[in-house]
Amino acid sequence: MTKIKISAVSYTNTFPFIYGIENSPIINHIELSKDIPSVCAQKLLDNEVDLGLIPVAVIPKLKHAEIISDYCIGASRPVRSVILASFKPLHEIETIYLDYHSRSSVMLTRILAKRFWKINVKWTDTTEGFENRLKEDEAAVIIGDKALAVENNFPYIYDLAEEWINHTNLPFVFAAWVTNKNLGETFKSEFNKALDYGILHLDDMIEKTDFSYLPEHINPKEYLTKNIDFKLDDKMAKGLDLFLKYASDFQI
Repeated sequence: MTKIKISAVSYTNTFPFIYGIENSPIINHIELSKDIPSVCAQKLLDNEVDLGLIPVAVIPKLKHAEIISDYCIGASRPVRSVILASFKPLHEIETIYLDYHSRSSVMLTRILAKRFWKINVKWTDTTEGFENRLKEDEAAVIIGDKALAVENNFPYIYDLAEEWINHTNLPFVFAAWVTNKNLGETFKSEFNKALDYGILHLDDMIEKTDFSYLPEHINPKEYLTKNIDFKLDDKMAKGLDLFLKYASDFQI
């Protein structure tokens, strides 16, 4: 039987999902790769994988897109790992550098700037290490583990999930499990059981994982339980729908 190819995000916030997948029977029926969010998306767009934990901003670009899980990477409180970092307050920022790791966070920043912050800035693409090269009038969208690493390095940190929640009164979904194929109800059921296993065994995962790459001030359990929401419930779905509606104003 041909194995189903899956691309999962390689950040700390996805570790519970990966732990569940790797410790469930489904691991025998899949090929799992771990990638940055933008690569997860591109692999699904290029039909290199059958299922990906992809930035939700990419969903409209797929000819067929089905969210097959009730789990996601979301936030109903400050998320900490998706930020706009700056040396100056919002209305003094002239340039924003866009993290090449994720399309959802970039689109979210554009939406916030246009609809809610009401600022006009120069948008600039980035290369590796951009977060360490910012000048006084510049800001950067920084995501993932590197956002956690630099959150104390800037006088102004705007948590993008918190900004969205404050302006919309809805949570935000950063990534969802999306397929562009019909994977069948049996696989969907087993896959969700695997994700569920990871969430239910969070303490076991933390005990067996080396988090030495994180800054000392980051408590993995606190981050995963207080900053990340994994359940794609009705309110999360409403937040996702509103985001995709706003995103349609831009060329994704």
